[in-house]
Amino acid sequence: MVPATGLTEVDAGPPRVDVPARLYRPGGADARAGSRGIVWVHGGGFVWGDLDMPEADWVARRLADAGHTVLSVDYRLVTGGDIERRQFADEAQHRFPAAHDDVRAALSWMGAHAVRLGFDADRIVLGGASAGGNIAAGVALRTSRDPRAKEPQRLVLAYPVAHAALPSLDPATAQAVAGLPENARFRPDTVAAMNLNYVGDADVLTNAYAFPGGQDLTGMPPTLIVNSEADDLRATGEAFGRELSAAGVDATTLYEPGTTHGHLNRPEEPHAERSLTTILDWLADSEHDTSRKDLS
Repeated sequence: MVPATGLTEVDAGPPRVDVPARLYRPGGADARAGSRGIVWVHGGGFVWGDLDMPEADWVARRLADAGHTVLSVDYRLVTGGDIERRQFADEAQHRFPAAHDDVRAALSWMGAHAVRLGFDADRIVLGGASAGGNIAAGVALRTSRDPRAKEPQRLVLAYPVAHAALPSLDPATAQAVAGLPENARFRPDTVAAMNLNYVGDADVLTNAYAFPGGQDLTGMPPTLIVNSEADDLRATGEAFGRELSAAGVDATTLYEPGTTHGHLNRPEEPHAERSLTTILDWLADSEHDTSRKDLS
Protein backbone atom coordinates (compact mmCIF):
# COMPACT_ATOMS: atom_id res chain seq x y z
CA MET A 1 0.00 0.00 0.00
CA VAL A 2 1.16 3.52 -0.71
CA PRO A 3 -0.04 6.68 1.03
CA ALA A 4 -2.86 8.76 -0.36
CA THR A 5 -1.73 10.64 -3.40
CA GLY A 6 -3.11 13.02 -6.00
CA LEU A 7 -4.16 11.70 -9.38
CA THR A 8 -3.96 14.05 -12.32
CA GLU A 9 -6.39 13.38 -15.17
CA VAL A 10 -4.52 11.99 -18.14
CA ASP A 11 -6.84 12.04 -21.13
CA ALA A 12 -8.96 14.58 -22.91
CA GLY A 13 -12.27 13.13 -21.75
CA PRO A 14 -13.04 14.00 -18.12
CA PRO A 15 -12.15 17.40 -16.67
CA ARG A 16 -8.63 17.88 -15.40
CA VAL A 17 -8.73 17.40 -11.65
CA ASP A 18 -6.49 16.20 -8.82
CA VAL A 19 -8.15 13.39 -6.89
CA PRO A 20 -6.88 12.03 -3.56
CA ALA A 21 -6.70 8.23 -3.63
CA ARG A 22 -4.87 5.31 -2.05
CA LEU A 23 -3.21 2.57 -4.07
CA TYR A 24 -3.08 -1.01 -2.75
CA ARG A 25 -0.71 -3.47 -4.41
CA PRO A 26 -0.92 -7.27 -4.42
CA GLY A 27 1.07 -9.05 -1.72
CA GLY A 28 3.67 -10.43 -4.15
CA ALA A 29 6.20 -8.38 -6.07
CA ASP A 30 4.20 -8.89 -9.26
CA ALA A 31 0.49 -9.16 -9.87
CA ARG A 32 -0.40 -12.80 -10.30
CA ALA A 33 -2.02 -14.18 -13.43
CA GLY A 34 -5.67 -13.23 -13.55
CA SER A 35 -5.28 -10.15 -11.37
CA ARG A 36 -7.17 -6.99 -12.18
CA GLY A 37 -7.00 -3.29 -11.59
CA ILE A 38 -9.93 -2.27 -9.39
CA VAL A 39 -11.16 1.27 -8.79
CA TRP A 40 -13.17 1.21 -5.56
CA VAL A 41 -15.61 3.87 -4.26
CA HIS A 42 -16.81 3.90 -0.64
CA GLY A 43 -20.28 4.93 0.48
CA GLY A 44 -21.64 7.42 3.00
CA GLY A 45 -24.78 9.02 1.62
CA PHE A 46 -22.67 11.32 -0.58
CA VAL A 47 -21.81 13.38 2.55
CA TRP A 48 -19.62 11.13 4.69
CA GLY A 49 -16.79 8.62 4.46
CA ASP A 50 -13.03 8.47 3.94
CA LEU A 51 -10.21 6.18 2.88
CA ASP A 52 -9.82 4.74 6.39
CA MET A 53 -13.38 3.47 6.88
CA PRO A 54 -13.59 -0.34 6.60
CA GLU A 55 -15.79 -0.12 3.51
CA ALA A 56 -12.84 1.57 1.83
CA ASP A 57 -9.67 0.31 3.55
CA TRP A 58 -10.66 -3.20 4.63
CA VAL A 59 -12.32 -3.97 1.31
CA ALA A 60 -9.33 -2.67 -0.65
CA ARG A 61 -6.91 -4.69 1.47
CA ARG A 62 -8.91 -7.87 0.99
CA LEU A 63 -9.05 -7.34 -2.78
CA ALA A 64 -5.31 -6.65 -2.87
CA ASP A 65 -4.58 -9.71 -0.73
CA ALA A 66 -6.35 -11.73 -3.41
CA GLY A 67 -3.91 -10.47 -6.03
CA HIS A 68 -5.60 -7.36 -7.40
CA THR A 69 -4.31 -3.79 -7.64
CA VAL A 70 -6.84 -1.48 -5.99
CA LEU A 71 -7.26 2.27 -6.18
CA SER A 72 -9.57 3.54 -3.43
CA VAL A 73 -10.93 6.98 -4.32
CA ASP A 74 -11.35 9.82 -1.83
CA TYR A 75 -13.92 11.63 -3.96
CA ARG A 76 -15.37 15.01 -3.04
CA LEU A 77 -18.25 14.80 -0.56
CA VAL A 78 -21.23 17.11 -0.55
CA THR A 79 -20.72 19.52 2.34
CA GLY A 80 -23.30 20.41 4.96
CA GLY A 81 -25.10 17.09 5.37
CA ASP A 82 -25.35 14.43 8.08
CA ILE A 83 -26.47 10.99 6.89
CA GLU A 84 -26.64 9.61 10.44
CA ARG A 85 -29.12 12.29 11.55
CA ARG A 86 -30.83 12.29 8.14
CA GLN A 87 -30.18 16.04 7.89
CA PHE A 88 -29.12 17.85 4.74
CA ALA A 89 -28.21 21.44 4.00
CA ASP A 90 -29.88 23.83 1.59
CA GLU A 91 -26.50 25.36 0.78
CA ALA A 92 -23.71 22.95 -0.02
CA GLN A 93 -20.61 22.49 -2.14
CA HIS A 94 -19.33 19.60 -4.29
CA ARG A 95 -22.68 18.46 -5.57
CA PHE A 96 -23.03 16.33 -8.69
CA PRO A 97 -20.98 15.98 -10.86
CA ALA A 98 -18.03 16.58 -8.49
CA ALA A 99 -17.76 13.03 -7.13
CA HIS A 100 -18.70 11.61 -10.54
CA ASP A 101 -15.85 13.53 -12.18
CA ASP A 102 -13.40 12.43 -9.48
CA VAL A 103 -14.15 8.76 -10.08
CA ARG A 104 -13.97 9.24 -13.85
CA ALA A 105 -10.53 10.75 -13.38
CA ALA A 106 -9.42 7.88 -11.14
CA LEU A 107 -10.66 5.31 -13.65
CA SER A 108 -8.79 7.03 -16.45
CA TRP A 109 -5.61 7.25 -14.35
CA MET A 110 -5.83 3.55 -13.53
CA GLY A 111 -6.06 2.64 -17.21
CA ALA A 112 -3.20 4.90 -18.18
CA HIS A 113 -0.91 3.37 -15.53
CA ALA A 114 -1.90 -0.29 -15.95
CA VAL A 115 1.35 -1.42 -17.51
CA ARG A 116 3.46 0.22 -14.81
CA LEU A 117 1.24 -1.24 -12.10
CA GLY A 118 1.35 -4.72 -13.57
CA PHE A 119 -2.17 -5.54 -14.75
CA ASP A 120 -4.01 -5.65 -18.08
CA ALA A 121 -5.66 -2.35 -18.96
CA ASP A 122 -8.50 -4.35 -20.52
CA ARG A 123 -9.28 -6.01 -17.18
CA ILE A 124 -10.16 -2.98 -15.07
CA VAL A 125 -13.05 -3.29 -12.64
CA LEU A 126 -15.05 -0.38 -11.25
CA GLY A 127 -16.87 -0.93 -7.98
CA GLY A 128 -18.50 0.83 -5.10
CA ALA A 129 -20.80 0.52 -2.12
CA SER A 130 -24.02 2.37 -1.32
CA ALA A 131 -23.60 5.97 -2.56
CA GLY A 132 -20.27 4.84 -4.02
CA GLY A 133 -22.18 2.21 -5.94
CA ASN A 134 -24.32 4.95 -7.41
CA ILE A 135 -21.24 6.89 -8.50
CA ALA A 136 -19.58 3.79 -9.94
CA ALA A 137 -22.69 2.85 -11.90
CA GLY A 138 -23.07 6.37 -13.26
CA VAL A 139 -19.44 6.46 -14.35
CA ALA A 140 -19.76 3.03 -15.99
CA LEU A 141 -22.80 4.25 -17.92
CA ARG A 142 -21.02 7.42 -19.00
CA THR A 143 -17.91 5.61 -20.20
CA SER A 144 -20.10 3.22 -22.19
CA ARG A 145 -21.40 6.26 -24.09
CA ASP A 146 -18.05 8.04 -24.53
CA PRO A 147 -15.83 6.74 -27.36
CA ARG A 148 -12.83 8.52 -25.82
CA ALA A 149 -13.18 6.84 -22.44
CA LYS A 150 -11.70 3.59 -21.23
CA GLU A 151 -14.62 1.50 -20.04
CA PRO A 152 -14.40 -0.77 -17.01
CA GLN A 153 -14.57 -4.39 -18.04
CA ARG A 154 -16.75 -5.28 -15.05
CA LEU A 155 -18.84 -3.46 -12.47
CA VAL A 156 -19.28 -4.48 -8.81
CA LEU A 157 -21.98 -2.81 -6.73
CA ALA A 158 -22.67 -3.39 -3.04
CA TYR A 159 -26.12 -2.29 -1.83
CA PRO A 160 -26.12 0.63 -4.33
CA VAL A 161 -28.35 3.70 -4.50
CA ALA A 162 -29.28 3.42 -8.18
CA HIS A 163 -32.56 5.34 -8.47
CA ALA A 164 -33.50 8.93 -7.70
CA ALA A 165 -36.64 7.68 -5.93
CA LEU A 166 -36.74 4.49 -3.90
CA PRO A 167 -38.70 1.77 -5.75
CA SER A 168 -41.51 0.07 -3.87
CA LEU A 169 -40.41 -2.71 -1.56
CA ASP A 170 -41.40 -6.19 -2.60
CA PRO A 171 -43.01 -8.38 0.10
CA ALA A 172 -39.76 -10.18 0.95
CA THR A 173 -37.83 -6.95 1.51
CA ALA A 174 -40.73 -5.34 3.38
CA GLN A 175 -40.80 -8.30 5.76
CA ALA A 176 -37.02 -8.25 6.21
CA VAL A 177 -36.92 -4.57 7.22
CA ALA A 178 -40.09 -4.56 9.32
CA GLY A 179 -38.29 -5.14 12.61
CA LEU A 180 -35.43 -2.70 12.09
CA PRO A 181 -35.06 0.36 14.34
CA GLU A 182 -36.03 3.56 12.64
CA ASN A 183 -32.44 4.83 12.45
CA ALA A 184 -31.57 1.77 10.34
CA ARG A 185 -34.36 2.40 7.82
CA PHE A 186 -34.08 4.25 4.53
CA ARG A 187 -37.61 5.52 4.09
CA PRO A 188 -38.61 6.97 0.69
CA ASP A 189 -38.54 10.53 2.05
CA THR A 190 -35.04 10.00 3.49
CA VAL A 191 -33.76 8.62 0.19
CA ALA A 192 -35.39 11.49 -1.69
CA ALA A 193 -33.75 14.06 0.61
CA MET A 194 -30.35 12.36 0.39
CA ASN A 195 -30.49 12.20 -3.40
CA LEU A 196 -31.70 15.77 -3.81
CA ASN A 197 -28.90 16.88 -1.52
CA TYR A 198 -26.44 15.10 -3.83
CA VAL A 199 -27.59 16.90 -6.99
CA GLY A 200 -28.93 20.16 -5.51
CA ASP A 201 -31.60 20.66 -8.16
CA ALA A 202 -34.66 18.49 -8.73
CA ASP A 203 -34.18 18.75 -12.49
CA VAL A 204 -30.84 16.94 -12.16
CA LEU A 205 -32.49 13.90 -10.58
CA THR A 206 -33.32 12.72 -14.11
CA ASN A 207 -29.69 12.90 -15.23
CA ALA A 208 -28.75 9.35 -16.23
CA TYR A 209 -25.20 9.70 -14.91
CA ALA A 210 -26.43 10.96 -11.53
CA PHE A 211 -29.00 8.18 -11.16
CA PRO A 212 -28.69 5.45 -13.80
CA GLY A 213 -31.65 3.48 -12.46
CA GLY A 214 -34.56 3.63 -14.87
CA GLN A 215 -32.36 4.82 -17.74
CA ASP A 216 -31.17 3.15 -20.94
CA LEU A 217 -28.48 0.77 -19.69
CA THR A 218 -27.53 -0.75 -23.03
CA GLY A 219 -23.79 -1.41 -23.28
CA MET A 220 -23.06 -1.51 -19.55
CA PRO A 221 -20.36 -3.98 -18.46
CA PRO A 222 -21.14 -7.31 -16.77
CA THR A 223 -22.32 -6.40 -13.29
CA LEU A 224 -22.48 -8.03 -9.87
CA ILE A 225 -24.87 -6.52 -7.32
CA VAL A 226 -24.63 -7.70 -3.70
CA ASN A 227 -27.45 -6.28 -1.61
CA SER A 228 -28.05 -6.47 2.13
CA GLU A 229 -31.04 -8.60 3.11
CA ALA A 230 -32.77 -6.31 5.63
CA ASP A 231 -32.28 -3.03 3.79
CA ASP A 232 -34.81 -0.70 2.19
CA LEU A 233 -32.16 0.04 -0.45
CA ARG A 234 -32.31 -3.58 -1.53
CA ALA A 235 -35.31 -2.43 -3.59
CA THR A 236 -33.17 -0.15 -5.74
CA GLY A 237 -30.35 -2.69 -6.08
CA GLU A 238 -32.71 -5.44 -7.19
CA ALA A 239 -34.62 -3.15 -9.56
CA PHE A 240 -31.34 -2.03 -11.11
CA GLY A 241 -30.33 -5.65 -11.64
CA ARG A 242 -33.59 -6.33 -13.47
CA GLU A 243 -33.11 -3.24 -15.60
CA LEU A 244 -29.58 -4.30 -16.55
CA SER A 245 -30.78 -7.75 -17.56
CA ALA A 246 -33.62 -6.25 -19.60
CA ALA A 247 -31.01 -4.14 -21.43
CA GLY A 248 -29.07 -7.27 -22.38
CA VAL A 249 -26.36 -6.82 -19.76
CA ASP A 250 -24.86 -9.83 -17.99
CA ALA A 251 -26.08 -9.01 -14.48
CA THR A 252 -25.96 -11.10 -11.30
CA THR A 253 -28.05 -9.81 -8.39
CA LEU A 254 -28.16 -11.39 -4.94
CA TYR A 255 -28.34 -10.48 -1.27
CA GLU A 256 -26.25 -11.45 1.71
CA PRO A 257 -28.51 -13.22 4.27
CA GLY A 258 -28.62 -11.83 7.78
CA THR A 259 -27.33 -8.37 6.89
CA THR A 260 -28.44 -4.77 7.14
CA HIS A 261 -27.27 -1.86 5.02
CA GLY A 262 -23.53 -1.20 4.94
CA HIS A 263 -22.41 -4.66 6.02
CA LEU A 264 -19.03 -4.29 4.24
CA ASN A 265 -18.32 -1.55 6.76
CA ARG A 266 -18.48 -4.15 9.57
CA PRO A 267 -15.65 -6.60 8.85
CA GLU A 268 -15.91 -8.03 12.36
CA GLU A 269 -19.14 -9.72 11.22
CA PRO A 270 -18.91 -12.90 9.11
CA HIS A 271 -21.31 -11.49 6.52
CA ALA A 272 -18.74 -9.01 5.25
CA GLU A 273 -16.19 -11.73 4.57
CA ARG A 274 -18.81 -13.85 2.83
CA SER A 275 -19.71 -10.98 0.51
CA LEU A 276 -16.04 -10.34 -0.29
CA THR A 277 -15.67 -14.03 -1.13
CA THR A 278 -18.67 -13.74 -3.44
CA ILE A 279 -17.11 -10.73 -5.16
CA LEU A 280 -13.71 -12.39 -5.52
CA ASP A 281 -15.25 -15.59 -6.89
CA TRP A 282 -17.20 -13.56 -9.45
CA LEU A 283 -14.07 -11.68 -10.49
CA ALA A 284 -12.23 -14.98 -10.89
CA ASP A 285 -14.90 -16.33 -13.25
CA SER A 286 -13.53 -15.67 -16.73
CA GLU A 287 -16.94 -16.34 -18.34
CA HIS A 288 -17.95 -12.73 -17.77
CA ASP A 289 -14.85 -11.44 -19.54
CA THR A 290 -16.25 -12.41 -22.94
CA SER A 291 -19.95 -11.93 -22.27
CA ARG A 292 -20.29 -8.29 -23.39
CA LYS A 293 -22.32 -7.91 -26.53
CA ASP A 294 -20.97 -6.14 -29.60
CA LEU A 295 -23.21 -3.07 -29.69
CA SER A 296 -21.41 -1.23 -32.48
